[in-house]
Amino acid sequence: METAGVTEYKDPYTEQNDPYVVLPAEGAALLRGAPWSRLAIVGDSVAQGIGEPRPGYRDAPWWSLVIDALREVRPDLVHLNLGRRDLMTAQVRESQLEAALDFRPDLVIALCGANDGLRKAFDPEAAQSEFEALFTPLSEVGTLVTSGFFDVIGNPHFDPRYRDVARERLGVLGRRMRTVARRLDAVHVVMQHHPTGREESIWSTDGMHLNARGQAVLGTEIIRALGARLVRDSASLDLVGE
Repeated sequence: METAGVTEYKDPYTEQNDPYVVLPAEGAALLRGAPWSRLAIVGDSVAQGIGEPRPGYRDAPWWSLVIDALREVRPDLVHLNLGRRDLMTAQVRESQLEAALDFRPDLVIALCGANDGLRKAFDPEAAQSEFEALFTPLSEVGTLVTSGFFDVIGNPHFDPRYRDVARERLGVLGRRMRTVARRLDAVHVVMQHHPTGREESIWSTDGMHLNARGQAVLGTEIIRALGARLVRDSASLDLVGE
């Protein structure tokens, strides 16, 4: 049943049978051969992993799933999470970039940008410039992962007065971020069209953040994207060797 474009969620999954969530062992299989041993995470509240519990799922942030899967293949993995809520991209760059680089990561996950779209003044050109300024140095030290945004149309807790404009703005920012990521050969995760984005089951009741299921979905998509990069890089090495 659908109401106002939102899919009503009748039969909740659990982490064990959710088709959009991988378990750590499954994630480890996707990341087999991963070279990364130093992970830095930068960004806003999404990077920080703010959410709320949901029955049937671990009460854990997205990065917990990613780290658990990576540690299955890289037990020596160390990580640093600098993410803090309420930051715009410029503030992430100003407060976290230097510390992230000092950590000497070979894998960086940068999740930010939503706050740039949710402020009263919206300047997509300025936001793209900040994406460039933040992502470029991070991409030079290792593999960089960026991500767009879930479609807020499925978020029943988001103020309906601003839902359409937020949806449009986040779509614009996601496309601009993808442009920057592609230029830098970063791993970019497109979330705007993810099937769960039209379900209320991924959202926290604060109207802004992902709940435990949403966190697991985001972590899964990052793992899958990293797995795809490993496959691509392996194929490239095979071609060079021929």
